[in-house]
Amino acid sequence: MKKLIMLIMVVLLAGFVVACGDNEETVDSNSAGNEEGAEANAGNNGEEAEDAETYIAIVSKGFQHQFWQAVQEGAEQAAEEFNVEITFEGPDDESQVDVQMDMLLNALDRGPDAIGFAALDSQASTSLLETAQERDIPVVAFDSGVDSDIPITTAATDNYAAAALAADKMAENIGGKGEVALVIHDQTSVTGVQRRDGFIEKIESDYPDIEIVDTQYGGGDHLESTNLAKTMMQSHPELAGIYGSNEGSAVGVVNAVKELDRAGDIVIIGFDSGQQQIDAIESGVMVGAVTQNPVGIGYETVKAAVDALNGEEVPELIDTGFLWFDAENMQDEEVQAAIYE
Repeated sequence: MKKLIMLIMVVLLAGFVVACGDNEETVDSNSAGNEEGAEANAGNNGEEAEDAETYIAIVSKGFQHQFWQAVQEGAEQAAEEFNVEITFEGPDDESQVDVQMDMLLNALDRGPDAIGFAALDSQASTSLLETAQERDIPVVAFDSGVDSDIPITTAATDNYAAAALAADKMAENIGGKGEVALVIHDQTSVTGVQRRDGFIEKIESDYPDIEIVDTQYGGGDHLESTNLAKTMMQSHPELAGIYGSNEGSAVGVVNAVKELDRAGDIVIIGFDSGQQQIDAIESGVMVGAVTQNPVGIGYETVKAAVDALNGEEVPELIDTGFLWFDAENMQDEEVQAAIYE
């Protein structure tokens, strides 16, 4: 009987030892698994953190035009420098306000950290900009402002100062005296007013021997600007120079001078660039023009967004600069980056 009891105890004890061993292996196995899982999760989180970047959605007035491609180039330069991700889009046609609004809405839906926006219509975007504000998404306006105080800044050309430079170039090329006239693209937009007033006030303050005899508004239309310039030249036969405040205005003046066979007699100073102005400068019909700095506009837009996200103070306006170009400097790398078709 004693032997039987001892045998049973030995069997039970052996089972207990085996069970303990199995439990210990299970615990060790589970611990190892948990550690591997933790390491795997840490690795995934690390990759996500490493891959996660500040995202800035940029909606421009256009995309295919060379000007906007240069703006995109500047934005990409800043994105690389500040290690942020950007998208850049715009409608095919700069009259497609509804398309741009859809793009802005889609950009908001992607949940960007900030938005860069060049408004085709200064009022159409108000509700979407309010949505961005409600979501604490800072908005940087570029190229042109909007009728709202929501954008934290606007990166654009100082059109008044650029027009003053155009006035200096006019004075330089007509010998500081004579009659001049202006063909302005409109009298209601900010750019139209500033490019007119900057030119006129510079002439009036610094060049007393230059008389502004006429200012007309051609809506930036080539044909209308041509007709206006022809009338100016016929009404003022001693006219020494004409200033065109944008691409259409300047090209219209070029056409008028050619049609009346006054090339070489009339000094033409333009604003903006484009192939027709470039051709006119190369042929000697136009002296030169002031162009904006699209690369700088794109760069400063992204930089301002990054600064705002980092809690840094951003100025209300960012002057993105402008350049004078003529036959002598048109091939310079800086100028080539700023002129466009």
